[in-house]
Amino acid sequence: MLTHVTMSNLRMTSDLRRELILNAAKQCFARYGFAGTTTKSVAAAASISEALLFKHFPTKSALYAEILAEACQADPALHRLLDREPSTETLVVLIRGMVDHFLNASASPDQQEAQRLRLMISSQLDDGEFARLLYEKIRDLIGRAFTASLECAIAAGDAVPVGREPLNLFWFAHHTVLMMVLTKLPSVPTLSYGAAPGLERQICEFILRGVGLNSAAIALHLDKQPVFNAAHTSAAESA
Repeated sequence: MLTHVTMSNLRMTSDLRRELILNAAKQCFARYGFAGTTTKSVAAAASISEALLFKHFPTKSALYAEILAEACQADPALHRLLDREPSTETLVVLIRGMVDHFLNASASPDQQEAQRLRLMISSQLDDGEFARLLYEKIRDLIGRAFTASLECAIAAGDAVPVGREPLNLFWFAHHTVLMMVLTKLPSVPTLSYGAAPGLERQICEFILRGVGLNSAAIALHLDKQPVFNAAHTSAAESA
């Protein structure tokens, strides 16, 4: 009995310490940005040793990725989407929300989303650690909802299977809009796609057709007011 209580207390202490580290890291990242924050500064802000911090988060990238995922998981709008029954409509809402999020990533006054995208790309060109961690969290958080809804769309006759790995279709969609937004990050865009309203519709149609949806399903669901606005999915979409 004593052993059980002791182990329970240890787990609670560990959880509380992890939360303390995350809170300290949020303050440091908010004040100094990713590049200006060090694990040493986070440890000092949390009043712990750097060695103890590493027991919970082995790198700064792991710590930052956890903060982004935590913010996404706490978003009520995302939960409303993930709580929806998998369906063709849910699939369309998810894709439309993702496109909307990426197209508006550089429009926020604080430029936080644009900074995260730059960090993601620089990670891809370096050791890939941050990108790898964030992709894992996006897969666990949103990829499952995508694949479940795609399966429902196929079962309903609204889509045909494309390839053998449904999750790959999610990544193809994600990477398509990610590359699009990269053209908008410089102060002078590197490429002009034309008017935004028409562009959103065009890219949504392109992706939905690419994942296998037929014209009737796209016409039925795409013009509906989306239940979910992906401007709230900063983690998932930070990638």
